[in-house]
Amino acid sequence: MADLKESLVPDIGGYDDVPVIEVLVAVGDTVAKDQGLVTLESDKATMEVPSAHAGVVRELRVKVGDTLSEGGVVAVIEAAGADADAEAKPAAKAPAAAGPVPVRAKEPDPVVEPVAVGDRPDRLAQASIDAQASHAPAPGQPPVRFEADALIPGKVPYASPAVRLFARELGVDLSRVTGTEKGGRITREDVQKFVKGALAGGAAAPGAAAGGGAGLSLLPWPKVDFSKFGEIEERPLPRIKKISGANLARNWAMIPHVTQHDDADITELEALRVALNKENEKAGIKLTMLAFLIKASANALKKFPDFNASLDASGETLTLKKYFHIGFAADTPNGLVVPVVRDVDRKGVIQIAQETGELAKKARDGKLGPADMSGGCFSISSLGGIGGTAFTPIVNAPEVAILGVSKSSMKPVWDGKQFQPRLMLPLSLSYDHRVIDGAAAARFTAYLAQLLADMRRVLL
Repeated sequence: MADLKESLVPDIGGYDDVPVIEVLVAVGDTVAKDQGLVTLESDKATMEVPSAHAGVVRELRVKVGDTLSEGGVVAVIEAAGADADAEAKPAAKAPAAAGPVPVRAKEPDPVVEPVAVGDRPDRLAQASIDAQASHAPAPGQPPVRFEADALIPGKVPYASPAVRLFARELGVDLSRVTGTEKGGRITREDVQKFVKGALAGGAAAPGAAAGGGAGLSLLPWPKVDFSKFGEIEERPLPRIKKISGANLARNWAMIPHVTQHDDADITELEALRVALNKENEKAGIKLTMLAFLIKASANALKKFPDFNASLDASGETLTLKKYFHIGFAADTPNGLVVPVVRDVDRKGVIQIAQETGELAKKARDGKLGPADMSGGCFSISSLGGIGGTAFTPIVNAPEVAILGVSKSSMKPVWDGKQFQPRLMLPLSLSYDHRVIDGAAAARFTAYLAQLLADMRRVLL
């Protein structure tokens, strides 16, 4: 009587319900011990499930699109003896065993080693052709048929692991992408085309309007039991970070960000700021560089109105604003908030400094109201008091640009004859590339640097 053994899924790193993306053998195949039976793809890697026994595949318990966890049955193997085990070759054909088969001592299940997604060829694309060319039915078994639709059901898109990784990095759900290769296979170019259409508002899927995701959907967050690896401590995320985190994730996923970097010579401006603070020391007035940045930004927004605009959800209508309300990132114990200074074009630097100070205090005390944080046209995130040389701030939708400011430092600057020590302020302008092109961003930062180098230009 045939010795039938179940080949189970070994330890796969704690993952559950991992999709099957390839079936590597067919009923009737003779397999060696540790030969791959199916390929699984988790959110981290692609891995093969090896056969725990050598012998002939008598039954496959899974198909492409099914999910497997540790201990799941992949196939039923008619186990071979020690000699057959040594001689078995992948995909070779052998008749069913004629008599009783000696039973080998049970060996531990092999451990599945993850395979880097981009390191192996796309066998799935060739599966149908190879199968028809090399697989013959085993005695007593019906002919095996391979069709593209049978290999790739709708729930698992037809794409190579490399393309799956590329789509995952972009946050693209491959089930929404139409493949252009033979059999509906999805290529890297298909994913790129989908993203371009989604960003333009043309690939929204059913139900996308409710989430506003424009056809881009993110995979579930990985579930990891960190306590298995060492001591941990759990701490609830502050409410402000929960709210801002959702907004930041949406903005980063939906806005094609580009960041323009530049330096502004603020040598004279810093000297002016220090002198004015000394003059107004008794009055308790303290000017900050942020106040000058806000004032200069208002003038730059006037000169470049596309930066003082908002793009609607369809990506087809741009609203140009005639008012100038500028938000600034305020660091609080519970996270960053963005209070807004209104009508900065009508206010002097001293008044702007007073209002930013009052708003920052309200932010630290947790007393900012919705009105204090709404209506912004443009935002400034200043890390000058902390450090750094450059960074990429995330655009605060529905705005189309945000200015990042790092710590100023003395640098040698060539004046045409010699190097002069100058105080340089790093500027990092992130912008929505659907609205603003690179040339406009470069002009904006260059003009802003001119204003900061000589604030008298604000009067022009």
